[in-house]
Amino acid sequence: MEIFSQVSEEFSTFPCIGLWKEAQILFQQAAARRPEHWLIPVRACESVGGSPDQAIAAMVAIGCAHVGILLVDDMLDGDPRGDFHRIGMPAAANLACAFQAAALHAISQCTQNQAAKLVALNRFNEMFLRTAFGQFLDAQAPADESAYWTVTQTKSSPFFGAALQMGALAGGATLGTAEQLRELGCLYGEMIQIHDDMHDSMESPANPDWIQGRSPLPILFASLVQHPEQKRFLELRQNINEIPALQEAQEILIHSGAISYCADQLIQKFETAQILLNDIPLLNPIPVSLLLDALITPVYKLLEATES
Repeated sequence: MEIFSQVSEEFSTFPCIGLWKEAQILFQQAAARRPEHWLIPVRACESVGGSPDQAIAAMVAIGCAHVGILLVDDMLDGDPRGDFHRIGMPAAANLACAFQAAALHAISQCTQNQAAKLVALNRFNEMFLRTAFGQFLDAQAPADESAYWTVTQTKSSPFFGAALQMGALAGGATLGTAEQLRELGCLYGEMIQIHDDMHDSMESPANPDWIQGRSPLPILFASLVQHPEQKRFLELRQNINEIPALQEAQEILIHSGAISYCADQLIQKFETAQILLNDIPLLNPIPVSLLLDALITPVYKLLEATES
């Protein structure tokens, strides 16, 4: 059976889920999109010598966490694409709580090693707490770069750190190796956030970050760093719903160095991640290395395109 189908089937066996059609639908719809994030535990499991089947429960845990976090995130952002518009905010809030509980239920099945299971449960609880704090900070819009990194390291990093750690524990890794992979995952989460910020800032029509006056890294840079078009950029942000204004603002993101700055940050974090990865005693580092490569390869291509 295909792995995402296995994950959906496993989720359907959880307490109450068989009677809860909306929870089943949300999870199945998310699984049908085959999110790359859900495969992170599998990559970690393979890297320590385990098989994909050993990571199914960890995948379910990450999938549940992902669905629940997005439900809350969309409500906080007022995202027009959010499921809460269809099912209502009360139902979405309740389902978010349910998915968090389901994630913890899945973790209890990730490994038979009691010490590893306790570490996994504690780390997942910590991840949920840090993510909630990060969502709270993000809803207030970071006012400077220091605040931006605080949000990134709380809202984004813990999820990816937990995903790699869970997969490693499911594959039978030592607690030390799993913890090293968690640290690498946290750095990977920062890279994911920068990557997403670059993509979202250049979307058309305007991404909700533009419309709601939020501050992903490229927009924050162009707003705060002194450059010849700074004043014009701030003016455009006030009228960003008009396509010509969005296009001009996005051109300024390029001219001002905002996109280049984000690319540089990604490269620096990639180089640090490579050092961390080389220090982890993995039987097969390739699956984890490919996660990093998938983020950095488009950046190098972008830089090559701008230089030609």
